[in-house]
Amino acid sequence: MEGRGRLKRNSGQPEGADQPQGAVVSGRGVSFRVWAPAAETVSLMLSQPREAVLPMRRERGGFWRLHLPRAGAGAHYKYLLDGEVFPDPASRCQPEGVHGPSEVVDQAAFKWADSSWKGLRPEDMVIYELHPGTFTRQGGFAGVQEKLQYLVDLGINAVELMPVAQFPGSRNWGYDGVYPYAPQNTYGGPDGLKRLVDSCHKAGVAVILDVVYNHLGPEGNYLERFGPYFTDRYRTPWGKAVNFDGPDSLPVRDFFVGNALYWLRDFHVDALRLDAVHGIFDLGARHLLAEMQEAVEKFSEAAGRRCSLIAESDLNDPRLLRTRREGGYGLAAQWSDDFHHSLHTELTGERQGYYEDFRGLPHLAKALRAGFVYDWAYSGHRRRMHGAPADGLPPSGFVVCAQNHDQVGNRLGGERLAALVGERKLKLAAGAVLLSPYVPLIFMGEEYAETNPFLYFVSHGDPALAAAVREGRRREFASFDWKAEPPDPQREATFAASRLDWGKQERGVHARMLLFYRRLIAMQRSVPLLGTVHRSELRVSEGRSGVLSLLRRRGGAATLAAFNFSAAARRVSLPRGRWTEIFTSSGRGLRAGAAGFISLPPETFSVLSAGR
Repeated sequence: MEGRGRLKRNSGQPEGADQPQGAVVSGRGVSFRVWAPAAETVSLMLSQPREAVLPMRRERGGFWRLHLPRAGAGAHYKYLLDGEVFPDPASRCQPEGVHGPSEVVDQAAFKWADSSWKGLRPEDMVIYELHPGTFTRQGGFAGVQEKLQYLVDLGINAVELMPVAQFPGSRNWGYDGVYPYAPQNTYGGPDGLKRLVDSCHKAGVAVILDVVYNHLGPEGNYLERFGPYFTDRYRTPWGKAVNFDGPDSLPVRDFFVGNALYWLRDFHVDALRLDAVHGIFDLGARHLLAEMQEAVEKFSEAAGRRCSLIAESDLNDPRLLRTRREGGYGLAAQWSDDFHHSLHTELTGERQGYYEDFRGLPHLAKALRAGFVYDWAYSGHRRRMHGAPADGLPPSGFVVCAQNHDQVGNRLGGERLAALVGERKLKLAAGAVLLSPYVPLIFMGEEYAETNPFLYFVSHGDPALAAAVREGRRREFASFDWKAEPPDPQREATFAASRLDWGKQERGVHARMLLFYRRLIAMQRSVPLLGTVHRSELRVSEGRSGVLSLLRRRGGAATLAAFNFSAAARRVSLPRGRWTEIFTSSGRGLRAGAAGFISLPPETFSVLSAGR
């Protein structure tokens, strides 16, 4: 039948970027375009400003289009497919939630004030990950914007937002999003996100957006009613796998590559954090991630603004970062779970679940030295060989942390590190992250030792689905041998308990930790040799009895970060040269001209410099 044939590329540019789906406003009205290859009839159902049912015209490749010269922003609509009514899969706004009508948005109506902003390289970032709903009591994009000066004063220059694509209800981590193009209505919708990004750029802060391309949430997910967006060839733990390499997958690829460009172009986002790319299945010769990276590079060059892709991956696969010429995908960076797990086991002594694979300090030293701990090594937890060597990959390609939403929120009680260890170990964790040769990430509240939990929460409208989520959480905790009943994700109290308590910052350990983080970040950003360096300029030494040191040398200059993870004082020998202590976590006064060795009190670190 006409229009159901295979699409053909006529250039290297993805068709989804040239001919986007959804409602697109121009000076000539609004064009509606949707992919529904199996439908016999498709109509546009307008509910505002007036009710109307308007037949759409079939185009090649299974697309349907309708142009309305007199339509404009604010119109509400759905699609009628062979007698069934659904919102737009490429909706730019869902003002009444996941089941309600879609709304036409004029992306060009927003007046940006960030024309001088050119972006940041990942290696120059100090990233702060936050959940827009629990970061402040107000919640949403406006709440984040309200705390922007606080983040700048802390020393943050990149904010990472957990996913904001429209999800069901008002409470969710964001990984149940079902409208990839629609910023969450309860957070402030499209204009709220634009105001936040614009304000960040004016303050010199980059914006990273967490996006989910491996699955969609269950409630309000109507994509498969339109076309073969999903496949049974693969399985993910979170839902049906997306069809990136099967029959009729080309429009699906365009939909998601176009989505990546959409956030960069229409919202001026600087980087995307790609959730769990090990759940993006593509056995084609050109992987979706390579295609997406190439499209982002072309956009970045045309826009004159640095844009990046950062992956989360469970694979320890160097192909993510290797250039396409080397057979890789060419992404800018990836999260490093091995670093986190090694540091966490050293600080807490925990060995259950996936932590059973990590041995604390020896593995932390390897993560600092080589990137991956499991580089085609046997994993007892997985009961198989895992990973591949990261040879030749720059340290700037790894994002490291002591805490993030997953590692805190996927504990039964959502305990933060501040609830597990004391103040000295919290400072060690901060030093290990911020003085590593990698890109540091701080999880919201970490900087002042927040003790409120960060729990998993949802607000599904379907009681059966809410019950299934509860049971799923119980199963997830089985390998950790946690016996207690997990908090109910559906209860509003679970969400409320996860909010930051900003009042803590004014007293006790919380005030001390906040001052400590500010000083440490300021020092890290002011000394070039404490940032990312080439591996040839770095030497990692794991001494006896809990001592770890990082020596960086470039030209005639050098820095040494020496960590004592043990509960006893340790003496650390210094390389030749005249060393000056420039920072310490011990609280004692800084010493100048240290020669030969330095004495580190229990669970402390010091930073020294030598040469120019």
